Amino acid sequence: QVQLVESGGGSVQSGGSLRLSCAVSDYTVNNYLVAWFRQYPGKEREGVAGLDSASRTFYADSVKGRFTISRGWSWVHLDMNSLKPADTATYYCAARNGGDGYRGLAAREYNYWGQGTQVTVSS
Repeated sequence: QVQLVESGGGSVQSGGSLRLSCAVSDYTVNNYLVAWFRQYPGKEREGVAGLDSASRTFYADSVKGRFTISRGWSWVHLDMNSLKPADTATYYCAARNGGDGYRGLAAREYNYWGQGTQVTVSS
């Protein structure tokens, strides 16, 4: 069972930056497809960024050029720049077992989830 714990959320003004971090309990994190999702109140989770076992990244159009996903030893990071009020949401780290070639951001495809961290961007 993989456990994920997010940190780094908080409040920032529009145009600012934040780094979210996700501690992964399994040291073989490189074998997983990892991703960040966000959720607005009353809405379904939407994929923001993903990183596969070959270190290929993919992003939602709304964050391309502003957000960067990366991975280190038992960590997954999301660097968020040029933040906008529309980025205000609860952010979740997620992982799924790799090996089947899936490279997408559909929440139903991910097996493991963190508890979420709040990001608030003020105008």
